[in-house]
Amino acid sequence: MKEEDCIFCKIANGEIPSTTIYEDDTFRVILDLGPANPGHALILPKEHFRDITEIDADTAAKVLPLAAKIGTALKEGLGCDGFNVVQNNGPAAGQTVFHFHVHIIPRYDADPKMVTWTPGTYEDGEMEKVAEKIRAAL
Repeated sequence: MKEEDCIFCKIANGEIPSTTIYEDDTFRVILDLGPANPGHALILPKEHFRDITEIDADTAAKVLPLAAKIGTALKEGLGCDGFNVVQNNGPAAGQTVFHFHVHIIPRYDADPKMVTWTPGTYEDGEMEKVAEKIRAAL
């Protein structure tokens, strides 16, 4: 299923030109127009899923192996030292295009830190209460 007004559906299905680095029956992988580093790629499913909560199991099972394949190609082709695999869900998490996609970002030892946070703490007993709420929702 595709969504008529989704720009990533149009790109993934070849209706809008892109710089494609990989394509198969399920995905198109393109270079991001606003890269964190040259070679920053996006894995786009050809079917529309708003975010990770909507993706079907078959498509989901193919994403991580493809991310590894693209990351390996970035390391070999660009000589990067590593890569980030980033997937955002919802506006609070930084998702701006509501079509499931995965960023593969080449990283170099001299790069500034990109994905960081200040570790927090739990009060006594709080961790178990949080865990109980999550378990109840599963």
